[in-house]
Amino acid sequence: MLYFSRWKTTLIWLAVLAAVVFAAPNLLTQQQLAALPDWMPKKQLTLGLDLQGGSHILLRVERPDIEKERLEATVDDMRRLLREEGIGYTGLSGNGLVAQVRIRDLANVDRAREALSELTQLINAGLLTGGTLREVELDEPQPGLLELTLTEEGIDHRISSAVTQSIEVVRRRVDELGTTEPVIQRQGTDRILVQVPGFDDPQRLKGLLNQVAKLSFRLVERSMPVEEALNGRPPATAEILYSTDDPPIPYLIQRRELVSGENLVDAQAGFDQRTNEPIVTFRFDTKGAQRFGQVTQQNVGFPFAIVLDGQVISAPVINEPILGGSGQISGNFTVETANDLAVLLRAGALPATLTVIEERTVGPGLGADSIAAGETAGMIGAVLVVAFIFVAYGFLGLIANLALIFNVIMIIAVLSVLGATLTLPGIAGIVLTVGMAVDSNVLIYERIKEERRGGRSLIQAIDAGFKRAFGTILDANITTLIAAVILFQLGAGPVRGFAVTLAIGIVTTVFTAFTITRWMIAAWVHSRRPKALPKGLMSDMFSNARYKFMWLRKTTFLFSAAAAIASLALFAAFGMNYGIDFRGGSIIEVQAKQGDANVSDIRSRLSQLNLGDVQVQEFGSPREVLIRVQAQGGGENAEQSVISKVRGDLEQDYTIRRVEVVGPTVSGELARKGTMAVLAALFAILIYIWLRFEWQFALGAIIATVNDVVLTIGMFVITGVEFNLSSIAAVLTIVGYSLNDTVVVYDRVRENLRRYKKMPLADLLDLSVNQMLSRTVLTSVTTLLALLSLFIFGGEVIRSFTFAMIFGVIVGTYSSIFIAAPVLILFRLRGETFRAGIDQDKDEQKEGQGPAAGVA
Repeated sequence: MLYFSRWKTTLIWLAVLAAVVFAAPNLLTQQQLAALPDWMPKKQLTLGLDLQGGSHILLRVERPDIEKERLEATVDDMRRLLREEGIGYTGLSGNGLVAQVRIRDLANVDRAREALSELTQLINAGLLTGGTLREVELDEPQPGLLELTLTEEGIDHRISSAVTQSIEVVRRRVDELGTTEPVIQRQGTDRILVQVPGFDDPQRLKGLLNQVAKLSFRLVERSMPVEEALNGRPPATAEILYSTDDPPIPYLIQRRELVSGENLVDAQAGFDQRTNEPIVTFRFDTKGAQRFGQVTQQNVGFPFAIVLDGQVISAPVINEPILGGSGQISGNFTVETANDLAVLLRAGALPATLTVIEERTVGPGLGADSIAAGETAGMIGAVLVVAFIFVAYGFLGLIANLALIFNVIMIIAVLSVLGATLTLPGIAGIVLTVGMAVDSNVLIYERIKEERRGGRSLIQAIDAGFKRAFGTILDANITTLIAAVILFQLGAGPVRGFAVTLAIGIVTTVFTAFTITRWMIAAWVHSRRPKALPKGLMSDMFSNARYKFMWLRKTTFLFSAAAAIASLALFAAFGMNYGIDFRGGSIIEVQAKQGDANVSDIRSRLSQLNLGDVQVQEFGSPREVLIRVQAQGGGENAEQSVISKVRGDLEQDYTIRRVEVVGPTVSGELARKGTMAVLAALFAILIYIWLRFEWQFALGAIIATVNDVVLTIGMFVITGVEFNLSSIAAVLTIVGYSLNDTVVVYDRVRENLRRYKKMPLADLLDLSVNQMLSRTVLTSVTTLLALLSLFIFGGEVIRSFTFAMIFGVIVGTYSSIFIAAPVLILFRLRGETFRAGIDQDKDEQKEGQGPAAGVA
């Protein structure tokens, strides 16, 4: 019905008004937002790191460090417990996860077992996991030989606790930098994700994050000169540590800590009043001050060492007792390193080493360029789509464009309310939504024209057009929504931003098409009382199309099969140009500070760093260069050393605009997740189509979609375009778009099977494809217009993504006509399957409602 009650009208426009109000803050500056009343919405879109610049760092708590620390603690505890009981032992040692000791007198074995049983007690697993667990198991493999084995669940518990503790330490360290709205959160069981927007010194950030900062004050061993210890064997109670000087100076340091960093309550950077050199002043708590005063009182005239993470940063002589509970650390500090050390000491020590396994850094200059490119591409794409729809449909195109504008406003409003992060692929998602949102209006308008040509009055045609199109639009958009949901679940970083934007766009598209568009057309009909539909330049372009597509099916099958086989053969022979997301390695984008970049000079300079395969190419403008460095094969730390070397060699002449480092752990996981995402999307969509249609349609849709995916892979192989995480997003979107096209055609095939039960299947398929040809062409053109604007004006970062999407739209349109439809002939689809709907069709036709809807 075209009638809208007052309460429906009020709700629709209240929803639009709310969207405008919640989206409006994005147009205001911070000063303007502050001037708004408190009851007004003030939330703005959160820009991703690729738009505003900043660092994304994924840290991993190292399991071997936790295992080593627990084993050492267990050995120390065994020594302490056996000594307290006066039990003689020998061979106390630890290896791997096992600590062992041999009891000298077998008569004392039971006493030893009882003493060591303290270490095997059940402990509380914590509030989150609940229950209890055993960290250590005691065994006696030989008489007198006791073994304590660290359990896997105990190590897992310690790792979980270390991650929780590390998050708090990392948060304190990052907060000291004065950055706004950093993201610090647990990811998985042993990882911490750190995102710091707007921070333009990633090297300093990494230095603050992966330094344990374990501080201790220890006495220098006096029983043996360090030179003798170097040439022989140091005492069991001491160890050789080196200073931070260049060259490093060895010291023989007692293992026993006098005071630790846990006793610090404050640390500040300052300057020595005598030498004016940067220093770090510190202050102990009451317990630490008493202990430090006592030790210095007893060791006047002797040196003590200040040890940080196993390195001696200072070893002064105690000239007099230090009783005030404070002191200073001097060394080879710069102002920045003194500040950083003070930050580390105030924040506290990490419980374990944190290794950087993934890094993505965007400089603020590149972020600003990305915003400008995204805005330009979005505006041009929107103007092209709006102009094309207006030319195609005239006044109805104007209504569609207004609905499209409200659609985009709603997307921005929902993103703002949810606090979602807008990334560059997210902008691509909005532009793509603009192109695909037109599809709903095109389906409605084309259906209205069909109903009008079938002899209905204008009002009946409009009413029936909306009813008949609803099922088709729902089916088509749900398939794309399934792809978006799976992409969100299995994707990472900016790709998830794309999935969120696409999913929200699908929901708002369906809403605007069936409420706002319908309301505006109803208002036009009631106010103007038109006798005919307004026409555009392309209104009747395909109205009388009678193309024999099925006649070409053998040719198109052979062509498609040959292209798919060739794609697979090329893939097997040459493979794709995988990005660092899948093979690991580093990408560094640099910009010359003056003039154009010298690619050959950069290549020559980097070849001397022994980094393996290094690719250097111009990227966008002559001033910008993209550097790719192969995976180093030495673990996560080896990848980080690449960035340090390249920075050190180039940063004098070039600005580092973007850095991406993916270690072997993450690259392997991304490859598995990407493959799983595509397979999961295909399977989920297969099930949905099977439930909504019949098995022949489900298999036909999957065959057509697999063909599109295979041809897209072939395109990546032939062109050499880099295949990265964004490419997975492109492939999944192609899957959704191709199925959107296919479902629209299948919906019409199903309807015609009910209506023309005696028509030969080939003729019926031709009829169905021709009836949907106008919609297919118009939707493909609008989507391509939006994508072309992204490809040309959206910048280099998303160019490979949009190129894949353009190719996917073309092959998706081809497959929905030349593969998905004719493959139903091979499955011998028959109209009897849909006989249940025939009587309903006849009844509706008698009532003047026309042919049955496209939904079973």
